[in-house]
Amino acid sequence: MTRTARVAFDGAIHHAAPHADGLRLADGRVLAEDRVVWLPPFEPGTIIALGINYADHAKELAKELTQTAQDEPLAFLKAPNTLIGHRGTTRRPRDATFMHYECELAVVIGAVAKNVKRADAMRVVAGYTVANDYAVRDYLENWYRPNLRVKNRDGCTAIGPWLVDAADVPDPHALDLRTSVNGTVRQRGNTRDLINDVPALIEYLSSFMTLGPGDVILTGTPEGVVDVNPGDEVVCEIDGIGRLANSIVEGE
Repeated sequence: MTRTARVAFDGAIHHAAPHADGLRLADGRVLAEDRVVWLPPFEPGTIIALGINYADHAKELAKELTQTAQDEPLAFLKAPNTLIGHRGTTRRPRDATFMHYECELAVVIGAVAKNVKRADAMRVVAGYTVANDYAVRDYLENWYRPNLRVKNRDGCTAIGPWLVDAADVPDPHALDLRTSVNGTVRQRGNTRDLINDVPALIEYLSSFMTLGPGDVILTGTPEGVVDVNPGDEVVCEIDGIGRLANSIVEGE
């Protein structure tokens, strides 16, 4: 299986691969996980995120929604400042009363894609990684439309640690997801329950915007979101893709 990461170490950015003792840099050095600063495992381009793309999560948030399964995908853009790597920290605003994680399969585009049909969509996928796209529910309006303050805060989206080659993921729609907070599993789901699957999202998005290498689609999260607080460790896992650890610290 081909897995690659990007890390900062000794004043430079390195590509790395898994190793029994942590990770191996491209120059052959083997390091423990905690000796490097983990970066997003690819050079990020446009970040496109999906809201309410699991039916169970839609039910969980039913009191807030105007979105239905018959509507177009609820997509929105995120800025590069939002991304942090594995083992990074995310700040919880001091005025927040409910801030939650969102474990998501992240789809990384590997080729220029415009007006791609569903049958051809998987050909433009370079690979997959894990994302944790935090939301502060206090900052939402009284209908579910993610806005800048909810989804574009600095460091609000952890991603990584590995980019797994698409060829090594036979079926991205049969992957178990789970999130643990301080070692207790709080969220479970499976990508088979996506309302809009990966080909559908690529067909939809490429119908009105050109996707390119490094663009990433965050495909949404299943039910099971709970409030997290400073000091909590949050771990998002997707079978076959990776284990993404992140911790919460107090913000302004």
